[in-house]
Amino acid sequence: TGPMSSECLGNLLRITLSTEYFKDKYLSLSVVDQSGMAWKLDETMASQCGYTVTYSNWSSIEFRASALSCYSHLKKDAFTVSIKIKASHSPDMKNAVTHLKSASCSYGPWSPRELVCEHNYMEVSVRKEVPQAVKDVIQDKSEDRTPAFPEEKAGEASIWKIVFHQPEEKKALLVSDAWSAGYGFNTTDTRVLLRVPYTAMQIQLVEAQGTTFSAVRSSTFYQEQWIILMVDTSVACPVDGVDYANKTIIWTVPKYVQPLSAGATSFKDVLVEAGVDLHKLSAKEMASRNYVLLNDRSVITMKIPIGAEGGYYKTSVSGGRYGAKYSINLFLEHQWEDNKWGLTKCTIIKEIETPFEKVELAITNNSNLTARIMNVTVGTFLPDVELVNLTIEGATVTVSEAVQHGYLTYEIRYANGSKDYGIKVPFDAPSIKKEYKRADVRAYTLNVTLAFLIHPTSETFSVPVITVSTVKDAVLPSARGSCDGRNLHLIITRGNVDQNWLPFISDWHLTPEDAQKHNYSLKDNGTHLAISVPFLSSRVNYEVVHTSGIKASLHLTLKDGMTLVNRRDFSISCRISPLELIQCLPNGTVVITAVKLVGIADLDTSLFVLRDRQCKPSLVTEKTATFKFNVNTCGTSRKFNSAIMTYENDVLYFRPGNDTPVYQLKFACSYAVKQTVDVRYESKKIPPPSIKPGFGSLALSMKLFKEKSYSDLYQELEYPVVKYLREALYFEVELLQPEDARLELNLDDCWATNSQRQDSLPRWPIIINGCENSEDSYRTIFHKVNYNPRVKLPQHIKRFEVRMFAFVRGTTLLQE
Repeated sequence: TGPMSSECLGNLLRITLSTEYFKDKYLSLSVVDQSGMAWKLDETMASQCGYTVTYSNWSSIEFRASALSCYSHLKKDAFTVSIKIKASHSPDMKNAVTHLKSASCSYGPWSPRELVCEHNYMEVSVRKEVPQAVKDVIQDKSEDRTPAFPEEKAGEASIWKIVFHQPEEKKALLVSDAWSAGYGFNTTDTRVLLRVPYTAMQIQLVEAQGTTFSAVRSSTFYQEQWIILMVDTSVACPVDGVDYANKTIIWTVPKYVQPLSAGATSFKDVLVEAGVDLHKLSAKEMASRNYVLLNDRSVITMKIPIGAEGGYYKTSVSGGRYGAKYSINLFLEHQWEDNKWGLTKCTIIKEIETPFEKVELAITNNSNLTARIMNVTVGTFLPDVELVNLTIEGATVTVSEAVQHGYLTYEIRYANGSKDYGIKVPFDAPSIKKEYKRADVRAYTLNVTLAFLIHPTSETFSVPVITVSTVKDAVLPSARGSCDGRNLHLIITRGNVDQNWLPFISDWHLTPEDAQKHNYSLKDNGTHLAISVPFLSSRVNYEVVHTSGIKASLHLTLKDGMTLVNRRDFSISCRISPLELIQCLPNGTVVITAVKLVGIADLDTSLFVLRDRQCKPSLVTEKTATFKFNVNTCGTSRKFNSAIMTYENDVLYFRPGNDTPVYQLKFACSYAVKQTVDVRYESKKIPPPSIKPGFGSLALSMKLFKEKSYSDLYQELEYPVVKYLREALYFEVELLQPEDARLELNLDDCWATNSQRQDSLPRWPIIINGCENSEDSYRTIFHKVNYNPRVKLPQHIKRFEVRMFAFVRGTTLLQE
């Protein structure tokens, strides 16, 4: 119990560190020798000295030591190993807590030759064989040789050198050189040991029965008193031999390998046992786990179902994909006799890890609609996985920091150690996307990426989590409308789904700037949207004209601000008095406005006429045409009834080539024939009308066209334009800003110069005080501007035609 526990496993000692105690701590592990000095353990030292550190079963830390490891204390048939562990919460090991653990194991009797195939090293120990004649000589001779090595003590045997038998040559190394090359050595009164890391230079790969072995053929020379003796310290361990078929692990180990059987001619199996985690299993235990152990004439085979008891799954990542591998730590003990060594004992420890297998994670939406809490679980994960980060709207935060964003994470643990991770977040959290779907339904979308850490490898992987919950909580905007005779009004009460919806009239996005430009009213206080549109507006539709009034309609659409999909339509229809369209002035002037009706396709308001088709509108917009004329003109008829004189006319629209009008608006003005009006007046000199000068910013453009239709414009690359004398030039001047329909553009003066400087001389006037130059041989011609798809405000444009001329002095052409 406590932070560490120990276990004796034959010629190996295992110390296991408590996962719970050392969790989230940095560790430093050292081995303590007999004098109490601690030697820090690293990979090189471990493979050279007979130590192994592994992580098993979801991050449990396991330390194993060979009975003949470097700092084992040997006494008779027992060995003792001591370790020191420092644990700290910081990588610099500050404020580390030190733990000491010492454990002893009994082992014996030893076989003449013992082999250990560990994860990180190969080990062979052989019994010393001193001939009897030599023993007698040793007893009679006194010590007369100086020890070859400092560590050599009088009366004890020591290794002198090692010879490696390689295919091309024999290579001899003194002990000090072999130690520097990573080899490990040990001697006792009865045994000589050689330890070889799998990375050693003298290793040869040998194949037997289709299995590759890592092998070293060597002879070790050691001193016994003043006599040098030699033993065979060859060693070989399998490095593969694992196959997978039908969800089964098949581990095949050949019995006899050439480096180990050289010189022997007869072999006999003594013992074949196997197990898991260095625990031997009986035949009954193997059968209960569906293990199979086969001992054939030349090979030993173990078959383990993937996922069977004794192994465990651990998390793995491949190409960013989450998955798992099944891991099992098998071991095999094979004892045999031959006519060279007698009994050989071989212990093979084999950690087998199956190939990566992708695992599908389940994302379950357990949201509580009543409590308005999104609750999502992701899993199932193995115990070696830890949730460390969340990425919310592009920002990565730790699990603890996520709480500040409204995200609460939790674990759901199961009896087998596996677990799910859960996330709870309110529906109204800022990072939850809310989207109107239909009727009264809103969709709430959780979009978060979870980042996980795998212990102890520190690999990472991420899982995107996107879940949608639909709730019947949508409140749609509503509207009420009204009319005041001159304007149509809509007041929209906002709901909880239209914060990003935009107002459109037809396909025209109504912005505050556009509303002000067109004399509309647009007010939005967050809860209400108020829109007012003048009755005579190009965005108003006119449906029916009666003597009782005109049906005018305004259609407004709220569109999604992201997709521009229509979300909600509103409309208001009002009956406007006909008096809004007509003015009968006392001086006999009639002002009548005709409106374009819905249902008459392709109607051009600039082509409206009165009975006299020469009478055309004086002001045209996209949907209206206004006429101003005297009752005695334009084909107006009159009727006399008692004391009333009534003047009648029609606004007509004809299709080209057709004398039957497709549009007819009848109107009349009535005047009293005899009427006495008392007028009080006084004599007063009335000043002539004047326009008060003012200052402002106007944006103007002047363009040159190729012909009278003003449809083909000279482009920038076509300048300078070359013309013959008296050839016509067609100019257009346009007021670009402001776009106010109440403004009208008038040209006062226009002149031509011989250079690009407008103040240069000579110059010739083309327009004087808004009229053509009477002194010009070919006077300027003004062209009428009518409404069309390009010309929305005809009153903002003036067009005139000038004949090409040149500046001369006498008979000489003047040039710039």
